[in-house]
Amino acid sequence: MSKEHGQDVERLEYVPTTRTSEQASTTATMISDKTLFGESKLSKNRLWNRVPLDGFYSEALEKYGEEGLIDPVVERKLVRKVDWIVLPCLSVCYAFYYIDKTTLSYAAIFGLKEDLHLSGSQYSWLSSIFYFGWLVWGIPSNLLMQQSPTAKYLSINIFLWGVLLMAQAAARNFTELAVLRILSGAFEAIADPAFMLITTMFYTRAEQPSRISMWYAANGVGVAGGGLLGYAIGHIKGGLPSWKYEFLVIGALCSAWGVTMYIFLPDSPPTARALTRDERLVAVARLRGNQTGVDNKNFKMDQFVEAVTDVKTWLFFFLGVVANIPSGGIGNFSTLIIKGLGFNTFETALLGIPQGAFISIWIGLGAYLNDRLPKNSRTIVCMLFMLPTIAGTLGFLLAPHEATIARLVCYFLAGSYHASLVLTLSLITSNVAGQTKKQITSAMIWLGACVGNISGPFFYREKDAPGYRLGIGSMLVSNCIEFCIFLVLRLYFMRENRLRSVQAKDTAGEASKTDGKDLSVFTTVPTPNETAFSDLTDRQNLKPQRMQASSDNGKLNVGKSLPTPLRLTNQTGKEPLVHIDLFPTILLPSVLGSPHSPNFWASRKN
Repeated sequence: MSKEHGQDVERLEYVPTTRTSEQASTTATMISDKTLFGESKLSKNRLWNRVPLDGFYSEALEKYGEEGLIDPVVERKLVRKVDWIVLPCLSVCYAFYYIDKTTLSYAAIFGLKEDLHLSGSQYSWLSSIFYFGWLVWGIPSNLLMQQSPTAKYLSINIFLWGVLLMAQAAARNFTELAVLRILSGAFEAIADPAFMLITTMFYTRAEQPSRISMWYAANGVGVAGGGLLGYAIGHIKGGLPSWKYEFLVIGALCSAWGVTMYIFLPDSPPTARALTRDERLVAVARLRGNQTGVDNKNFKMDQFVEAVTDVKTWLFFFLGVVANIPSGGIGNFSTLIIKGLGFNTFETALLGIPQGAFISIWIGLGAYLNDRLPKNSRTIVCMLFMLPTIAGTLGFLLAPHEATIARLVCYFLAGSYHASLVLTLSLITSNVAGQTKKQITSAMIWLGACVGNISGPFFYREKDAPGYRLGIGSMLVSNCIEFCIFLVLRLYFMRENRLRSVQAKDTAGEASKTDGKDLSVFTTVPTPNETAFSDLTDRQNLKPQRMQASSDNGKLNVGKSLPTPLRLTNQTGKEPLVHIDLFPTILLPSVLGSPHSPNFWASRKN
């Protein structure tokens, strides 16, 4: 007790409730392996587990939450083990994902257009209409995934898109095929956001770009594999037209892989059955530095509002649009463009192999360069890899028509933009926090991708075949705009970092000042453990907040109720006087007047 203004003043301190060892150890015992995995292979917890994982996170932080507690050798072995569990599932799935998109393109050169009597722009509509299903179902599907076990929900969608792909072999006309492609697009809408979410749940920020590059490089494998499959399927001599076998074989393989992923791909580190419990605890604790959480099943409206009002979200949306106008056209017209250079049907199919190899090489080079440049260089690498695309597109447009090999090489060069798109995805996983916000932001870039993929095919008019100069021109314009958006993103991130630095200095300076009423101010700066799995957004976790409160007849009135709970105790360690919800970084009076005085709390303005 001390005397100030003739009154007794009791000094109080703020103790985060999440860091009391008694509470942590109590919470840690709440989730057993039996709860996580069930008692049998067919138990509900094994097939569809939605148990909240907060207790497991607490146990992980209690055991490995301090610097130096995780052996680097052990962590490296664990990362390699996680790589073998997660990356093969995602990579093979992504290869099928792209093969699926090119199936229509290969079916076209094997007689689909003639058998279904497609005329005018109907083939372009079949290419675009796929993404209407994606556009309508993208955000609802993301919200459903948040309420579901992530890998299980993804696997079911993969199985169903394979079924719908097989069903397209039964289409007899444009209308039936269009309906099936809309439904296929709806089930594929979750793939990219799910892959990004799973990557953030298993890897640190530093590891995410290379891991995204690994599974996205399967895009190139899909292009090459699509060429091989197209060539092989084209030689099937059965009772059905060749184009029908394209849908049947690839659809069956997709569905089979969906079942495989349901069995082997874990939903999150705590539910990875291939890891020991201690490995799972390390896998969670080592992600605390991400400050983006691991898995949270609750939809939060404030995060939704923050996502749609954040400039980053819309920059990513427009990036999705311009990055996918080229892929929307190329994905469905690549075989027709290559065939237009003078190659026959089977040569065209085989030329998909070097095209896919170039895509994988570009992605690998992007990841390699990004790992070796200074920190915060991803947007620079993105801009660099747009340059070969722009040069290749220009070369294809300007080279003489008879320069077949030169134009083909330029066409392969134009695939370098895939490396930029991969690093864009890692920008989202590293810079957006909060489960609801992450999923909305992911959905927005893929909604932009829908818009791009819908519009892209219409630049490839039938009257422009086989050169499709308008379509190639749309690639050039889109690539230039994409380069500019990367530049804007870089300037935006630099501005945000400067503001954070200034904010940190202001907060530190204010902690030593008084407000003229003999009230000192201090900042409670939380440890990474306190905010690592609190499901805070990138703004909430970094923005200092000032609490406005007052006393009315001895009762405490708090201006805001915010996510991270802290408890107010006196220095003698007695029971808390009051519980308050605050953001993790907050400015509050450290010396308070009598709790019964009219102005017990000072109101401070931002």
